[in-house]
Amino acid sequence: MAVYVARQAVFNRRQQVVAYELLFRDSKENCFPGIAEGAATARLIMENQLNLGTRHITSGKKALINIGPESLQLDLCAFLPSKDVVIELLESIEPTDENYQFCRTLFHNNFKLALDDFVYKPEWERFLKLIRLVKFDVQQTPFHEIEPIINKLKQHKKIQFLAEKLETQDEFKTAYEMGFDFFQGYFFAKPVMIQHKDIDSNYALVLSIYAEVMQPEPDINTIAGYFSLDTALAYKLLRLLNSGVFPVKSRIGTLKQALVYLGHERLRKFVTLVVTAHTAKSKPAELTQLCVVRARFCELIAKRVAKQQAGEAFLTGLFSLLDAILDFPMEKLLNKLPFPAEIKAALLQEKNTLYYILETVKAYESGSWWALEQSAIFININSDELPKIYENAVRWSDSHRKNL
Repeated sequence: MAVYVARQAVFNRRQQVVAYELLFRDSKENCFPGIAEGAATARLIMENQLNLGTRHITSGKKALINIGPESLQLDLCAFLPSKDVVIELLESIEPTDENYQFCRTLFHNNFKLALDDFVYKPEWERFLKLIRLVKFDVQQTPFHEIEPIINKLKQHKKIQFLAEKLETQDEFKTAYEMGFDFFQGYFFAKPVMIQHKDIDSNYALVLSIYAEVMQPEPDINTIAGYFSLDTALAYKLLRLLNSGVFPVKSRIGTLKQALVYLGHERLRKFVTLVVTAHTAKSKPAELTQLCVVRARFCELIAKRVAKQQAGEAFLTGLFSLLDAILDFPMEKLLNKLPFPAEIKAALLQEKNTLYYILETVKAYESGSWWALEQSAIFININSDELPKIYENAVRWSDSHRKNL
């Protein structure tokens, strides 16, 4: 499916682009959609950070991401790499004790915090030691009201200032002379729409996972089974592990291994993110259904010819159509996933056992019988066994989906 995000450049005093503010969009219309703030932020993270990553959209520069009250409560920042983003605390966030503790936790987790559309109130004073950037909307707050606030805030040496909604040369000149560090607005550039592809996920499956992870003692095997049925969810899970949010010390060879590494609390937050981001949608596209059957087919073959690689064979099949689904080169996608070298090699057409298992499956699907016999020889399996194995793979996929 097509997903959209707008980015608006942030300039320094030399008028060089130093960052981009990312703005959620749900269509080609370059305007904010009428959905709740938490859902908008969750979808921004799901469709961008857990897809190709914010750095892909910002050309390697910092990303400014809006966080409102609901997103703060849901701890959606847990899915963002602190080194790549600036968290903009929206003006709808109140300076309460609870929100102060949320911000304090973010600060100690090395996030750079900004106050968006800032209007000074004494209640914000304790927050200021956590803040590194204050944004002023010059259309909302006149310059003559901003200047005394800036003079007051300058006692906090680490705070820098950004003037946004600049629309004219005179407004930029005034902001520059007032000593603003950064500038943003239509005077420089309107938000630019970026469109790319994301994988749609099965919402019923998401809810099934959600119900299981909310149990006091969730069954990791059941959860891994659910994830194995949806390429979209499996991809997001593995992208999370390789997104820079926390270090991965070893390669991930199976979905169960990924879930164990993530841990129950992080998994619960991840599934909450998915639920928040998506409303009920249609069944998965044909390509993702094919991925699930192909993954099981690969796994069943591996159990006969290379039993120790059955889990890796499943992942190889599950992600074998990722480039077709996202319209993005497989090599670049694999750079963003924590796969062992064997899986990456197979998906990049390098000859190893997983490659020949996948080639056997692809040849069977397409009815290329000569190619099927050739690849079957390499993995030492009788091609006469494959119809029964394929039937089992289809039956497995269908039976699991009927239970959702």
